[in-house]
Amino acid sequence: MAPVPASVVRQAELLDANGKKYFEKRRFLAAVDAHTEAITLCPDVALYWANRAICYRKLNQWTKVEADSRKALELDSRSTKAHFMLGLTLVERQEYAEGIKELEKALNIEGLINPKSDMVMEIKQSLFEAKYNEWELLSSKREWMLQNLKDSCEKALTEYHFLHDSQDDYGPKEAENDVVGQLRVLNEVFSKTASVDTPTEVPDYLCCKITLNIFQDPVIAPSGITYERAMIIKHLQKVGNFDPITREPLEQHQLVPNLAIKEAVQAYLNDHPWAYGARL
Repeated sequence: MAPVPASVVRQAELLDANGKKYFEKRRFLAAVDAHTEAITLCPDVALYWANRAICYRKLNQWTKVEADSRKALELDSRSTKAHFMLGLTLVERQEYAEGIKELEKALNIEGLINPKSDMVMEIKQSLFEAKYNEWELLSSKREWMLQNLKDSCEKALTEYHFLHDSQDDYGPKEAENDVVGQLRVLNEVFSKTASVDTPTEVPDYLCCKITLNIFQDPVIAPSGITYERAMIIKHLQKVGNFDPITREPLEQHQLVPNLAIKEAVQAYLNDHPWAYGARL
């Protein structure tokens, strides 16, 4: 394919820039038109496809979001925007496993480039929502299946005793006690199984002393107390350079990432995905 003339490239760049301006003004249809013109001039630029996908997302045209995202990824497999938009599309139609994979790819790529960017925060929020919604859907299915299984077991147990009581040496009272006892054990087993999906209190050591919420980016102060990075920095900037709990002098450069707590939080979330709801 012959190289695209520099003048055409510049025109496409200008159209893409205009598309972003329209987007900021919430003129999403005009933004789509501008990005489409840019694509027409330079169809091999992944960014233009990804930017148009973002516009289609605002218009809830998910089929087009997916098509543009996949095209962008064909051209650039490390396009943060394309992975992000594709992930949102898959989550939108409740294909959570694949959608979460795409969101994690977007987060890993953007996290290496610009870990403090607004996009990283937006991707994280979308990822938390996706994981919580996935748990909610799977939890409902498990609850329904467990209830059906429990009902079937209770019915089978009751029928078994009804058919065999006359053949046993037990008296009526003993037989009744036997059925009640087994049904109680059965109920305990199913209650314990269901407890996996029952939200509880997140352990204190996994929560920030300021926000009381489960950690996202924990940092440890010289005092040995761990805080959420954004919250402790906000305290230092707006209140003063001291530890909010011990009142000892504290500077921002003294904060150190608490990797142990961060790993513990992730392990807890893996085992208790309902806790993602605390981050929404």
